[in-house]
Amino acid sequence: MSPSRQGRGLRRLVVTLVVLVVLLVAVDRIAAVVAQNQLASMAQKEAAKYQVRSADVSAKIGGFGFLPQLIKQDFSKVTLTMGKPAFAKIPGENLTVDMKNVHVPRSLLFGQSGTVTVGTTDMQVRLSPRELGRLAVKTTNITGLSMESVGGKLHLKYAANGINVDIPVTPQLQNGKIALDLGDQAGSIPAALKSQLTSGIEIPKLPYNAQLTQVAVQDNAVVLSATVQDLSFTR
Repeated sequence: MSPSRQGRGLRRLVVTLVVLVVLLVAVDRIAAVVAQNQLASMAQKEAAKYQVRSADVSAKIGGFGFLPQLIKQDFSKVTLTMGKPAFAKIPGENLTVDMKNVHVPRSLLFGQSGTVTVGTTDMQVRLSPRELGRLAVKTTNITGLSMESVGGKLHLKYAANGINVDIPVTPQLQNGKIALDLGDQAGSIPAALKSQLTSGIEIPKLPYNAQLTQVAVQDNAVVLSATVQDLSFTR
């Protein structure tokens, strides 16, 4: 075989391999999108059981390559995101669920029934300080109370009966509720209000029966961290 023919044969082989790689990548991405849409739909349906609604729900499958993980029916990580979720009519800013060691039956890709099971699940819910203030009013039944973020810190404001208070507070987790540490300025708060705030603010039930583990203020938002035990979705 002449060198020119060998060169043409090599070029054809390279082109063929490139086309096959492109096709495999395309199939991988298309299958991933289908699976992500299925997971988002199932997660949204499950969340509705906890009176949680959201403007949009999306799922993103992590890990290296979708098809290799699909063959094993196990995904290293799936991230679920809900935009503008509402918990028992209390609006949130964002909800993120990080799921690891996720078992997804291949049958779900073909519209059949199946159950998704998750090894570990961590959740974060972002609430505006304003909504936390509304929850505090709902818990205490005391009007004139509000909260806002000032310089990255949570501030409690109270204006009623000739009393005006504006002090920084620190949210803390206490017996599944959000208690407020009033710091050195606790003396400026009426005793009845102080007792109710430090005893804890009730929050709506989180989706998937998540249990609170931490509360913090980040980027002018109140961030609730929680974990979910034995999470599963069934279609």
